[in-house]
Amino acid sequence: MTTADPLLLELISSRDRFLEVVAGVRPELHRFCARMAGSVADGEDIVQETLTRAYASLSQLEKVAQLRSWLFRIAHNQAIDQMRGYERRMREPLDAIRPDDGVDDTLAVDDRLARDEAVHAALGRFIELPSLQRSCVILKDVLEHSIGEIAELLEVSESAVQAALHRGRVRLHLLRTAEPSEPVPERRVSPAVARYAALFNARDWDALRALLADDVRLDVVLRGQRKGRPEVGVYFTNYAGFQGWRVAPAWLEGREVLAFFRDRDDAQPSYFIEIVMANERVVSIRDFRHVPYIAVDARLELAQAPSP
Repeated sequence: MTTADPLLLELISSRDRFLEVVAGVRPELHRFCARMAGSVADGEDIVQETLTRAYASLSQLEKVAQLRSWLFRIAHNQAIDQMRGYERRMREPLDAIRPDDGVDDTLAVDDRLARDEAVHAALGRFIELPSLQRSCVILKDVLEHSIGEIAELLEVSESAVQAALHRGRVRLHLLRTAEPSEPVPERRVSPAVARYAALFNARDWDALRALLADDVRLDVVLRGQRKGRPEVGVYFTNYAGFQGWRVAPAWLEGREVLAFFRDRDDAQPSYFIEIVMANERVVSIRDFRHVPYIAVDARLELAQAPSP
């Protein structure tokens, strides 16, 4: 590999420097990936895989100025690969799950309305769009890329982008107008997660360590992973040094999580921690403390107390 870009050479030689440089684009990359995957947590998985693949292939770049668009191209392909894996697991073609018929090409959606609908649409709605339409709507209406930028990023013609954008906007509009208007009932927290949250708020670290399974796994996103009760037990020490925070059981995308409030009086959580329990033991912890941008698109529903 031959490059005259000294910063690129610096990034190739230092992963930490690479992560420092891409930190600014990471929240925007997550907004894209979360909508492509229909999940904030799965979107973060795609972001991490994107950055891993990008760093391993940095020598393919000629200059750092190309890095941002290159990252989005890798993220797009990674998201499509993930959906293909889902397709294989479900043994049903994605096009059969989300047929394109029923979209009237003569319908038009005003640009301003289209942007508003895309920004406020539930992440799961985007999964209902075929992949090219999904990418075009997200990049244009959520991230405000130009038609030319999208065409270059996705490596398709501008006319293909315009056609996919039009059909994707119409489909998203029809999906949103068909959403039920009745409120979704509040979900209850399981007794096990309620107990975990109560112990966390009480700062009873010894009792929490006693809940850990022998083979428990910990993923502090962007910081590192641990496995096994002795290694994971150290994790709680980090929270012992902070004051004023609280957690509350919540639901996110069908999964039980802990909403984390940096100040007990905050109205909105700063991030969330995903807890997986089996047989009254914690088998997995995934802490999103170091990627707070994930909370922007996370639609957390605070859970009701468990039934007595």
